[in-house]
Amino acid sequence: MIICPCCGLKFEGDLREGCAGCGAQAVGPPLARPEHELPSFGRALVPAACGAILLATFLASTTFALLEQDTFRLAFWSVVAAAETAAWRLKFVGLPAALVAVWMGLALCRSIRREPQRFIGSRLAHAGLASSALVALMMVTFIGVTVPERLRQRQRGIDAGIYAEGYTIQRALLEYRARYGTYPTDMKDLRERLPDPDGRIAAALNAVDARGYTPRADLASALPKGKSRRARPAQLRRAALDGTTDDSVDEKVSFTNYEMRLPGEDKILNTEDDWLMRDGVILKPSAFKQEETEAPRQPIRKVD
Repeated sequence: MIICPCCGLKFEGDLREGCAGCGAQAVGPPLARPEHELPSFGRALVPAACGAILLATFLASTTFALLEQDTFRLAFWSVVAAAETAAWRLKFVGLPAALVAVWMGLALCRSIRREPQRFIGSRLAHAGLASSALVALMMVTFIGVTVPERLRQRQRGIDAGIYAEGYTIQRALLEYRARYGTYPTDMKDLRERLPDPDGRIAAALNAVDARGYTPRADLASALPKGKSRRARPAQLRRAALDGTTDDSVDEKVSFTNYEMRLPGEDKILNTEDDWLMRDGVILKPSAFKQEETEAPRQPIRKVD
């Protein structure tokens, strides 16, 4: 098979007789191969260049992260923190590139070892391979050691969001009680009867489920003066629903306590990750579940 140097056509035959495509003819027979050929240095340059570029990129990113710190220090832990930041910044580009460079470097180093007469630069190729492997190892290590802390930071961020929603609702409940002398019977009262110029109350209420709110009352304070009657469970349930007691109580009930379940990370009420806000105190799922296990809380009942 002959390839015409003029048009690139592949054909069988002798180029001295002319190319079948363009008609070009060779001026003479092909040159003989040289008696001595110099070995190639190109294969060794590829892994060496890849390793050098990856190592320089990682060191530059680490230096930039170090300069971004509030106080520039070359202390050990400051450098480690900067390297962790650099590893996370390069994780989607640098780490895959380092792994590809290691795979390619291994293949090229093997080919150089198989044909030492044709290829030289084995030490340079292995140095580049070592640099690529070092970068990949450093990135995997620095990312791995920071994963637990980053997961904790993510959880703290989620907790802070739930706390913010809970404290916003608590502030609204306290403001409602200061205005009307009682906690609301339903969350919609906060929307309808409280001013909300900045929209924070509405945003907090949109993030929770109103069905998780349960007001409670001191029924003894609602009885007419001079009367003493034990509050029945039915009275408490009716008071929690519509703000009134049965026929034995003539006055409107004033809600003095409340409980509210706050949806957890899944934003679904009545699941394992629910939080509990009780009279302004916000409890994590583990805290109030343990409390209920150790001493189940009874409904608030105050009687004469």
